[in-house]
Amino acid sequence: MDIRKRMSIYEDLVNLDGISGFEGSVRDYMRREIKKVTDNIIRDKLGSIFGVMTGKERPVIMIAGHMDEVGAMVTEITEKGFIKMIPIGGVNPETMISQNVAITVGKGKKIRGVVGAIPPHINRGSEQPPAPSFEKLLIDVGADSREQAREMGIEVGQMITFVNQYYITEDGKKIVSKAWDNRFGCGMALEILQEIKDISHPNTVVAGATVQEEVGLRGAYTASQTVKSDLFIAIDVSPVGDFLDKSHPRAFGKLGGGFLVRFYDPINIMNPAVKRYFEDLAEKNNIPFQQFLSMGGTDAGAAQYAGGGAFSVTVGLPGRYIHSTAAMIHIDDVEAVKAMLLAVIKDFDLNRLEELRNA
Repeated sequence: MDIRKRMSIYEDLVNLDGISGFEGSVRDYMRREIKKVTDNIIRDKLGSIFGVMTGKERPVIMIAGHMDEVGAMVTEITEKGFIKMIPIGGVNPETMISQNVAITVGKGKKIRGVVGAIPPHINRGSEQPPAPSFEKLLIDVGADSREQAREMGIEVGQMITFVNQYYITEDGKKIVSKAWDNRFGCGMALEILQEIKDISHPNTVVAGATVQEEVGLRGAYTASQTVKSDLFIAIDVSPVGDFLDKSHPRAFGKLGGGFLVRFYDPINIMNPAVKRYFEDLAEKNNIPFQQFLSMGGTDAGAAQYAGGGAFSVTVGLPGRYIHSTAAMIHIDDVEAVKAMLLAVIKDFDLNRLEELRNA
């Protein structure tokens, strides 16, 4: 397998910049790729976008990644020309220190900068410095004054993203990048649309991506009310703990172990009948999977309220070090997610829907 060719669409997506509320470049990419497969495109007023592929019309399966990545926003330019910021989404301030970032100052124009770190020489002989906080972090873009920073085009309210360093690991099986959470879900939704365009299936499949997941699942609330699916599948990257000690309470999941069955998170408890259905279907098709407990939520938590209520699940991709500059995924898990989604699309029908409702 040529992993670079296999993952080219994902490489395109992770190299785009788009924090919550600034997903325009990602949406443009999604629209172009969806149009290659179908002209039936749904976009809600918040900006989520989906392609529709009709099989035998019912039931409706909605498959959603989310376009936004975590990052930051400009809040102030100091008198000396440094940039202050707030986080957008869940970002630990420690992950920002010494990182190269980009401030988007216009369409196609970015200003590079670095989040400053205090050298040990300066702290030597003094008290231990306090833990980092966003209030104290500063971006240095090389400006000597507030006026010079403004001349560069920097303004309050602009998007700040990590400069990406996408690469494939030496074993040829893993890939490191920013924004796997959740450009992976975007790319997988596109792959699914491409795969089902020439196959017979009993459903209407609505596949694409939401906006503003990282700041409260906002896009999923509007998108799921627009479509009102019978089965909603959030495709997301979940933080596995295979690098932690086995006794750690969050040591769930591992890279290369298959897709994640998220049986619990604080805003969505997987319906037991649906859980059995997914696990039985995976075993029948020899698709590897893992049980996964999460303390964070996905778009599935919002989508369960669609219409009179929908079966809502998360099919997770294991990821190490998510919400940082460099998360790692495994190509075998990518294939497991894809195989599971296709298995559901081919198997799920009105009879299956009624079985689950009456279970």
